[in-house]
Amino acid sequence: MSSVRLSTTSYVVLGMIALRGPSTPYDLKRAIGRSVGYFWSFPHAQLYSEPKRLEDAGLLELEEEQHGRRRKLYTITTEGETALRTWLSEPVNAHFELRDVAEIKLFFNELATPEDVARLASGQIEQHERRIAEYESMQKRYSDIDDVASRMVTLELGLGMERAALSFWRDVAGRVERGEFPAPPAREAARRAR
Repeated sequence: MSSVRLSTTSYVVLGMIALRGPSTPYDLKRAIGRSVGYFWSFPHAQLYSEPKRLEDAGLLELEEEQHGRRRKLYTITTEGETALRTWLSEPVNAHFELRDVAEIKLFFNELATPEDVARLASGQIEQHERRIAEYESMQKRYSDIDDVASRMVTLELGLGMERAALSFWRDVAGRVERGEFPAPPAREAARRAR
């Protein structure tokens, strides 16, 4: 087996090619954008450089068209399949990571006005409602297609998380309406009184 260090992006590339068959970097970018890109983001430039790196490591094989657009089609090798299967069989010991700018802004709410918090909550409510509608549409379109039905399980987690986030932001909006986020000067006065 190759001694090259593999990242999550490496395994995403290997997995997508294993699922799709021969793929160009552009094919990978599109396929990931319509699937794992909803819950795992990384720079798309990596999708153009990673296949070459995996080819150099013997995990992918390159077939370059001799005529026309001269596309580079990558196929997973036996060694690549072994590396992917090994990775899939390993337990995940990393804690779930949430990277949410809105949550960071909410953390600093005492430095903002109640109107700022209300706008933040309103914007998040709209975004989560849109994403839920998008996920539900995907669920309707793809759930009955045998080739992708088993992959739809990740969509269930995405829907659950989006619904939980929507509920949370609706609660924040309600708390703003109830006056639970006082204006910054009141907080400053309370802090000085301590």
